[in-house]
Amino acid sequence: MIDMNKLKDLMTNMDEPAVYQAVTEVMTDGGDEALAALEVCQEAMTEIGNRYEAGTYFIGDLLFASEIMTAVVDILKPALSAGSMTKLGKLVICTVKGDIHDIGKNIVKGMLEAAGFDVIDLGIDVTPAQIIETVNAEEVTIVALSGVLTLALRSMQDVVSAFIAAGVREKVRIIIGGNPVTADACAIIGADEWSNSPQKGVEICRAWASA
Repeated sequence: MIDMNKLKDLMTNMDEPAVYQAVTEVMTDGGDEALAALEVCQEAMTEIGNRYEAGTYFIGDLLFASEIMTAVVDILKPALSAGSMTKLGKLVICTVKGDIHDIGKNIVKGMLEAAGFDVIDLGIDVTPAQIIETVNAEEVTIVALSGVLTLALRSMQDVVSAFIAAGVREKVRIIIGGNPVTADACAIIGADEWSNSPQKGVEICRAWASA
């Protein structure tokens, strides 16, 4: 039986070997504590996001933490019964057409998965048609668009316009993020929300999913 408070501290401090050892021990013991272990790791991810906001952790730390969390979920997954893990539904994330940067997207993806989303990552340089096709096929209600280049703003606007043209804009909520994104850009693009903070972005999506 592992110490959950200790596991939370290990995850918060991103002690990768010790975290893997602890969650592997959970599985060795039969997996009965898998959900509890997952929940404390989720809490640690929230704390990591808070530390990033406070300036004590940096982008590299968020990316590393997301990688650890992804591995933790994979280790614990066999012991998590369908419906035990907090489920917040499906969400599409991608870097928009004309942009190939994905570090920020990958950070947010890891944090969204840790929060309980089933994240469909379409990758980089994604067209509006690809996004709409996936949303329709998977019945997704939240779309997260990422971009680092200034031209990404136009691509984000094209996505929103494509949803309107397809007559399905009211079926999704769209959040945008990345270097050039601002409140004014969000208003012009027609997105529902924006964030350049991974933690804030996750909180917005969680609120939408829980509404």
